[in-house]
Amino acid sequence: MIEFRSVSKEYPDGTAAVDDFSLIIPAHKTTVLVGSSGCGKTTLLRMVNRMVDPTAGTIEIDGEDIRSRNAVELRRSIGYVMQNSGLLPHITVIDNIATVPVLQGRPRRDARERARELMDTVGLDASLASRYPAQLSGGQQQRVGVARGLAADPNVLLMDEPFGAVDPIVRAELQNELIRLQEGLGKTIIFVTHDIDEAFLLGDQVVLLQKGASVAQVGSPNEIIENPANDFVASFIGADKGKRALSLRETPHGTVVIDAEGRAQGALVNQVPT
Repeated sequence: MIEFRSVSKEYPDGTAAVDDFSLIIPAHKTTVLVGSSGCGKTTLLRMVNRMVDPTAGTIEIDGEDIRSRNAVELRRSIGYVMQNSGLLPHITVIDNIATVPVLQGRPRRDARERARELMDTVGLDASLASRYPAQLSGGQQQRVGVARGLAADPNVLLMDEPFGAVDPIVRAELQNELIRLQEGLGKTIIFVTHDIDEAFLLGDQVVLLQKGASVAQVGSPNEIIENPANDFVASFIGADKGKRALSLRETPHGTVVIDAEGRAQGALVNQVPT
């Protein structure tokens, strides 16, 4: 479990990126921080591994204040996946994945064996092991980034808009791959995105943020869609428009679900008990 208690971050120029933020991140679940650019979500993420230190407040992982940990050791114990993969361009795929275990003192041969296992786990062909990042597609680079984040078998995985730089088809593949991985691994994941659909797809817990990391609403996707906390949340999630503003239309072949533009989204098969 990760807990933020009254955390704030003010930069030297007076910018308040985070203002009195408190939240519990449940263990073995995916928590998604979602909001517009500049709302403080990436700052919150980077506070967990001390890439950014808070101005005030406390962050604990499993009851331990992260400030009591050596910052470098803390970062090596936490998986981190960023938008553009952040791979080292001058070393091969296999050694990119093995980087953190080697830095932690694991024999290179063992670290590479672990890297090969992870390549299979994230859906990378073994023939890519000797290639360099520039020789991979964007989707392959992101899979390498995920494998590297998992290489030291961390309990916590931080993901900063990891699928934002790939095309929609590859993005959908990577999202589904993450869901599959999380079902098997059960990591404590904090995932940052500005895409509410991605947040609802991936998140067990979704945290919708406004400027200064002010929490507009926290809940499961179902809770937020069924009961938006206020007009801001309803507008942000598109509760009254697009594919979330649904209605029913009777046809000779049964009931069809229609979106706000009148397009059929599917057939109503049965009613779910409330």
